[in-house]
Amino acid sequence: MIELKGIAAASGISIGPAYKLGKEDLVVSKEAITWADIPVQIQLFEEALIKTRREIIELQKRISTDMGQEEALIFDAHLLVLEDRMLIEEVISRLKKDQLNVAFIFSEVLKKYISVFSQIEDEYLKERTADINDVGKRILRNLLGKEKIGLGDLKDKAIIVAHDLSPSDTVAMHTKKVAAFITDIGGKTSHTAIMAKSLEIPAVVGLEGITAQVNSGDILIVDGLTGIVIINPDEATLRAYQQKLENLKGIAEKFLAVKDLPAITKDGRTVVINANIEFPDEMSSVKLHGSQGIGLYRTEFFYMNRKDSPTEEEHYEAYKYVAEQMKPYSVVIRTLDLGGDKFLSQFKIPHEMQPFLGWRAIRFCLARPDIFKLQLRAILRASVHGNLKLMYPMISGIEELQQANRLLQEAKDELKQMNLEFNHDLKVGVMIEVPSAALTADILAKEADFFSIGTNDLIQYSLAVDRSNEKVAYLYEPTHPAVLRLIKNIIDAAHAANIKVAMCGEMAGEPSLALILLGLGLDEFSMPPQIIPELKYIIRAVDFKVAQKFAQEALQLSTGTEVEKLAQERLAEVLK
Repeated sequence: MIELKGIAAASGISIGPAYKLGKEDLVVSKEAITWADIPVQIQLFEEALIKTRREIIELQKRISTDMGQEEALIFDAHLLVLEDRMLIEEVISRLKKDQLNVAFIFSEVLKKYISVFSQIEDEYLKERTADINDVGKRILRNLLGKEKIGLGDLKDKAIIVAHDLSPSDTVAMHTKKVAAFITDIGGKTSHTAIMAKSLEIPAVVGLEGITAQVNSGDILIVDGLTGIVIINPDEATLRAYQQKLENLKGIAEKFLAVKDLPAITKDGRTVVINANIEFPDEMSSVKLHGSQGIGLYRTEFFYMNRKDSPTEEEHYEAYKYVAEQMKPYSVVIRTLDLGGDKFLSQFKIPHEMQPFLGWRAIRFCLARPDIFKLQLRAILRASVHGNLKLMYPMISGIEELQQANRLLQEAKDELKQMNLEFNHDLKVGVMIEVPSAALTADILAKEADFFSIGTNDLIQYSLAVDRSNEKVAYLYEPTHPAVLRLIKNIIDAAHAANIKVAMCGEMAGEPSLALILLGLGLDEFSMPPQIIPELKYIIRAVDFKVAQKFAQEALQLSTGTEVEKLAQERLAEVLK
């Protein structure tokens, strides 16, 4: 039995066999052919292309049905690679010239394409390297007559073990056969962690070398609550975790029983529990889990996996749909947050040495008012269909807020000239995720209708920790005293100005931190929909006065480890 400690990325416990997702090595032999063999080789190539196209379309249909149309769009780029005439004609040309087997010729052309694309500076084209590699391997596999056993082809339920999981991998993970996953690298806010939460499966990341210690078929225990992973447990350990699993099922039933009830403490303090979404398709999950609104609607995903930019009408229809679905509850739309780790070539965002500190979010929008105002007009137009609010990301000071509001006024004036209706009293908020904004929250509160704390970036910037770097992931501490003090300052400044404070970062969805945030005076929590029932249960099970005392106790501690330990102890008391 081997016990390892990683980063708890998605809560829950899973017990089952390992399925090791390793790098696929396709060995292609080099074989001479005659001129008479060329038509047969061309036919093999054409058949492989047709088969690959069928596989991708089938996968796209399955993802569209299971997860929604937006997620399925990731495979449009794969289909475009299959239709690339330059690639196809080069394979046929070299086949005739070199008179070697088509599998070898294709593998050589594929290597050339990947090498060329990986060196291109344009970020959109560079991102296509992964698409070419993925489709190329599918074609090569079909040429060699090999079957790939992937996440979508699992016969029995298993725990996925990988060095890391790409977005394509995590999309394919949307299957009832995946019980949990563990990876060598990653942190609490990595895309794999966020995907695991949305799929409601346990995950532990940042295990540093787990792939070298696990073989497919090994029995694993994955504890997404503590970050513990056990390889081939003994009988006593297995029985203990099986009992924990049963206990968790009972607790989950208690959570679901209160999902449609208001989040009110035992002594009458009311808070709002909202959901974070990326796509309109997520509305069914939002309603299923008892959300009281949308606290964060990320809009940059409109721009992903496409060469053009979305039109004003596309924005408007999406916002209108969500507003109508959530009526009368509020929907907070975050304006475009591109840059950082989200580059799009159609906007020519340059490659930067420090992208998270560079031309991103509101900075990009203020520099490109044409793009920004298009979105603002769409939000304003949709505001008549429900209770919409608008929120600017990464505001670092009052001048940026004032500039953004001037452009908002211009958008309003343009709609007036076109005689288009909008809510003239649309509420405008600020996302507090930069230390300078947190420290000048009292100034920002004078011109904002509400605050929403984006803890993912606030923690990263405050602690100087790259949250995507596994070497320093252990330093990313939501419970760090500096983070708690910044949050307290934000809430105190907002309440002094008589405006409310929400939190939409991953920290808001951490059950162990709910009592501290409640005690600090947070008005609204926003999180992945499936966590909502648990947060409601916790809030309904405690007195606000008790949570306030606990928050004050936490603020007196010296380290994040001490705060985390205390938080776990207090949560256990509430969940008894």
